[in-house]
Amino acid sequence: MGLYLNNPDIYSLYKSETVRPYFVDKSLMLQELFPLVEQGKNYICITRPRRFGKTVMANMIGSFFAKSIESNDIFDSLKISETVGYHKHLNKYNVIYIDFSRCDDECDNYRSYITHIKELLKDDLHTAYPACRFRENSTVSEDLQRIHQETQERFLFVLDEWDAIFHMPFVQEKDKKSFLLFLKGLLKDQAYVSLVYMTGILPIAKYSSGSELNMFMEYSMAVQERYSDYFGFTESEVDQLYQRYIELTEKPTVSRQGLKQWYNGYHTASGERVYNPRSVVAALSNNNLSSYWTSSGPYDEIFYYIQKNIADVRDDLALMVAGENVSSKIQEYAATSTDLRTKDEIFSAMVVYGFLSYENGTVSIPNKELMDKFSDMLQKEPSLGYINRFARESERMLLATINGDTDTMAEILTYAHDTETPLLSYNSEAELSAVVNLVYLAARETYDIQREDKAGRGYVDFIFYPKFDKSADCMIIELKVDHTPEEAILQIKNRQYIMRLNGKLGEVPQYTGRILAVGIGYDRVKKEHLCKVEVIRDKLKDI
Repeated sequence: MGLYLNNPDIYSLYKSETVRPYFVDKSLMLQELFPLVEQGKNYICITRPRRFGKTVMANMIGSFFAKSIESNDIFDSLKISETVGYHKHLNKYNVIYIDFSRCDDECDNYRSYITHIKELLKDDLHTAYPACRFRENSTVSEDLQRIHQETQERFLFVLDEWDAIFHMPFVQEKDKKSFLLFLKGLLKDQAYVSLVYMTGILPIAKYSSGSELNMFMEYSMAVQERYSDYFGFTESEVDQLYQRYIELTEKPTVSRQGLKQWYNGYHTASGERVYNPRSVVAALSNNNLSSYWTSSGPYDEIFYYIQKNIADVRDDLALMVAGENVSSKIQEYAATSTDLRTKDEIFSAMVVYGFLSYENGTVSIPNKELMDKFSDMLQKEPSLGYINRFARESERMLLATINGDTDTMAEILTYAHDTETPLLSYNSEAELSAVVNLVYLAARETYDIQREDKAGRGYVDFIFYPKFDKSADCMIIELKVDHTPEEAILQIKNRQYIMRLNGKLGEVPQYTGRILAVGIGYDRVKKEHLCKVEVIRDKLKDI
């Protein structure tokens, strides 16, 4: 056993995961690796956004296959124990496990970084195989070749966060090339390789345009279906976790619908919707729906990509914040963190890093956790131009609506129109939706805003449900083009949207505050907005 060779630490790390209350058994992935290990010289690279369980899976693979580790106490109770080949492969291989994201805090150059890895690995090999005749100053790959020639033993490599080095501040362009050549020499066409299992965020093609690592089969979430079930939580898995949460929690405050709204929205290549696993576990463990997407600031990670070409992405950004899908040609190999030019390159990077979701040729903001970060950015980043100006007026717009101050509402909307944005050409329902979301952005703090109906032509329909104070005002907003606000309110009444807030007959209404019908009309000839607010149900008493 050593620091890289058959390291028992990976067993301890994975075991600690399996005893947690919200552990999900993904061990059947091992069955897919059995034939690859037996064949030898197989190379797979699985790329996923951060917080999608890559390291947990790497620890599982290492602790299952590694010699000098007895991990049957973990795996005997998991699904993999019921499969053919379980006992044949359990703890039968030499596993070299390297987490490339680990770096000494005093390391300030690539040579020190890679030399440290090489020396530790060579020390492990020399300790484990003292009878082998190692040459002084030999390379790691030479030592492995000699071990294989003299013992016929092969090695299973688990390389976690392989691309972490490309984000380290001290790494230069020449160092990146050297690292690729190191991996090539260590892994490519080597008889001692039984399997290389590698994980990272960005695909290999982003870094290696030549033949250095072309032996790998790459599997990303958006493009390849294989292995999709093993990263992220599926609907059925979250159902099981939620049932466990209800049983374990004395006073549960998290709803199943809340988990879906906050953390769902990603898609696999097969079309299945998946949840961010880290956030789901954190919400259930803390008994609280919140943003668990860690960063050094509220929106800095997202804005890093947006700022590369604000003019090209701004309108699509407004549409996505409105809940719309936007067409985009995603090319994962273009997802570079240093040189983003076109809109498609920017969106590609944001998909790879998990800020956007990709499905059927479109991108979207996946869930409330990320939507809140986008909303924060819109309200605080002046360089976003008209979008930022809309957002900053949204608090005043909300207050004016509640107070029935239609002059101020019209003034704000006119101000929005005078910015001459393409969105305010009002050529589609999606554009109207974007405008409503922007001018009421601040309302998201206290309201759950639902787009209730897409029927009809030239209008949008929103219902604002109070999040915390059920006695607060509810709002139904209808926006129409070339029709009066009175017609919009009449439509709200005729379609009986109020029933969605009154509740079922004979039941106590969930929302007891006033219900406001809000009509907003825009005259394209006169280029003016007119607004009307009407109380269609007063505040309920004695409820």
